[in-house]
Amino acid sequence: MLDNFHEKGKIFTNVISKNTIPVIIQTLTDRIEGEVHVRPDNRLIDELNGSEPFLAITKAIVRNTQGETIHPRGGFITVNKSQVVWIIPSDGL
Repeated sequence: MLDNFHEKGKIFTNVISKNTIPVIIQTLTDRIEGEVHVRPDNRLIDELNGSEPFLAITKAIVRNTQGETIHPRGGFITVNKSQVVWIIPSDGL
């Protein structure tokens, strides 16, 4: 888990920088508003086309088909990419 120890006692780990993209995601049963994190040199589509089967979403708010909030906390969830019908960046909306 820890990558490297410095002789003075400092611990070094690999930190991966990511950019935050606000999104709206439609799944088969719900609509999710939140943030997806992508590497600086990648686009949202690159994250979707990656090998990981799940998409991590932070600040997630989940609404059902009637628009009722069913997960209001704005927390962390993961979504199976195979359940995503569409996804759009919401920063321009």
